[in-house]
Amino acid sequence: MTAPITVRLLDIFRIGLGPSSSHTVGPMRAAARFRERCLERKIHPERVEVDLKGSLSATGHGHGTDKAVLAGLHGWSPESCDLEAFHALLDTLRAQPLAPWGAHRTRLHPEQVRFLRYHEYRDEVLPHPNTLVLRAMTGATVQFSEAWCSIGGGFVRRADDVDNEFSLPPPAPPRFPFHDSKTLVAAALSHGGTLGDIVLANERGWEGAPGEVEAGLDRVWDAFRACIGRGLDRRGELPGGLGVRRRAGDMLDRVERGMVEQAYRHTARAQAFAFAINEENAAGGRVVTAPTNGAAGIVPAVLVEIAERLSIPRPRIHNALATAAAIAMLVKTHASISGAEVGCQGEVGTATAMAAAALCQLLGGDVRQCEIAAEIAIEHNLGLTCDPIKGLVQAPCIERNAMGVAKAWSAAQLSLHSALHAVVSLDRVIQVMKRTGDDMRREYKETSEGGLAVSLPEC
Repeated sequence: MTAPITVRLLDIFRIGLGPSSSHTVGPMRAAARFRERCLERKIHPERVEVDLKGSLSATGHGHGTDKAVLAGLHGWSPESCDLEAFHALLDTLRAQPLAPWGAHRTRLHPEQVRFLRYHEYRDEVLPHPNTLVLRAMTGATVQFSEAWCSIGGGFVRRADDVDNEFSLPPPAPPRFPFHDSKTLVAAALSHGGTLGDIVLANERGWEGAPGEVEAGLDRVWDAFRACIGRGLDRRGELPGGLGVRRRAGDMLDRVERGMVEQAYRHTARAQAFAFAINEENAAGGRVVTAPTNGAAGIVPAVLVEIAERLSIPRPRIHNALATAAAIAMLVKTHASISGAEVGCQGEVGTATAMAAAALCQLLGGDVRQCEIAAEIAIEHNLGLTCDPIKGLVQAPCIERNAMGVAKAWSAAQLSLHSALHAVVSLDRVIQVMKRTGDDMRREYKETSEGGLAVSLPEC
């Protein structure tokens, strides 16, 4: 019998740091977990060495992966660490390469995090395209060593533990088990609710105290809005040397001054919100994975715009977020939300489907229409490559999120007004996403070795 999906709702919407959930948030969490496991074993090394492999080494410079790993080795959390201290960490450790380690101190210098070149590990079969190897060292002796994988959306697992993701395990079987879209839709229809109702019912069965799930979703929603506000207020050029300028505030100003077509205003406002979030992400600000950082702008942009315009109450917003998360759970389980594994179809494609299903629901769509909206959104993102220029989550990533907003709106409307049934089921299109990702050459999966990433001369 197929095991039920038990991915947690608040792990799909994880508050963390930009610019990447798989290259920043995940490595920080993996390094922090390695530190915990050393301390549990009373290992107090003289120094810690880290090797980054696969996409982490190919694009990790642009994503700040070394800084994230060093922050994790301090025991810092992506959700709560001090942003100023985080961004200054490389300079801090170059000047004073010591960090607290329980009651002791250990040497941590940026040079101890190595970005391995492809030829240095090309004969290895990596357990995942985002792999890091951490070693606790004293002299020439390896006291403890582990390989960790950052598998997308901030989720991590040990390389030798393919069934265990460093996430909150559910304390009991789900109230309404589902393992794919077919069984999820059947559960929703059977109980007369939405896709989100099924997810929320399961989460409430797992919460430690009444109201935990709602409080967590309120934090997520407030983080969405705060990130949009920061992004709209800020101007100037994003870091990294590409010369990409912030434009969220200017775009919203044009909308409010009536400088865009009336029929485009709602979408344009949401796209300005997406720009705001993804520009904050590119600058290393605090964002919410939805389901990843690289695709963090689509779901909040679509939902915040319609919630503000239609004054939608929080309970309906919570339900829509749960519906969006249900789509991400399906993709994560049966394909991937990692750009390094299946390309950007797994990130922006999934986020577009999440937003389309949630929007369809808020516009009055039934369960089957929401499923079809998600299917349309994924179907028309199949084959989307992950090819960030200079490894920065800027071009084409920021505009790609804005386009995802438009696609989500279109998918919801097509489902509501033209689709009598899905020619290809959501389950089948997710399977096709996985096969397409498996067939995609590694140059197009977050290595910056193909596509748009090689269209701009480095000199």
